[in-house]
Amino acid sequence: MPKKPSTKTRLITAATCLLDEGGPEAVTLRAVAQAVGVSHNAPYKHFKDKRAILAAVAEASFVEMAARFRETALKKATPLQALRVVVENYLSFARHFPARYRLLFSDPDISQHGGMLETEALETFETVANLVVAAQKSGELAKGDPARATALIYATAHGLADLELSGRTRAAKGLTDVDAVASLLLDLLTSTP
Repeated sequence: MPKKPSTKTRLITAATCLLDEGGPEAVTLRAVAQAVGVSHNAPYKHFKDKRAILAAVAEASFVEMAARFRETALKKATPLQALRVVVENYLSFARHFPARYRLLFSDPDISQHGGMLETEALETFETVANLVVAAQKSGELAKGDPARATALIYATAHGLADLELSGRTRAAKGLTDVDAVASLLLDLLTSTP
């Protein structure tokens, strides 16, 4: 019989669902407690305040994202193929979970939280960095500073996600399909003409 998740885990899961469904305003410790079916004071045994539970949501989301990225890297035949799918997953995550995406990548309070949250965020970035290094070693991506290439790919994916989420993609800007633009960037970085 599977072990029942801890109360803390159930609170984080409920907070994640509330965030996904109603944005950060929907996440209150009282609403999280109600969703889990515990007393309204129970969340305070695990989280100081709303910011702390949102940081826990962000940490769990980065863990999930990094695991998905690593899984993709293992399943694809080449590092460049894996990198393409990871970028697609990044954009898909933003598209399907906009409130969570904004929490992870646009909330200044969360980005200053540090600790395990920062460690998990860096793990996600490192997965992309490792794919860039591997793609350069295999000759799929042009040689150069892998840190700068990773930063370019990550910043472009983030910018494209932000443009799409804010409704600022327009045909006049060549931005009707952010996935195609991300793919074009990787095409431009390949080592073959």
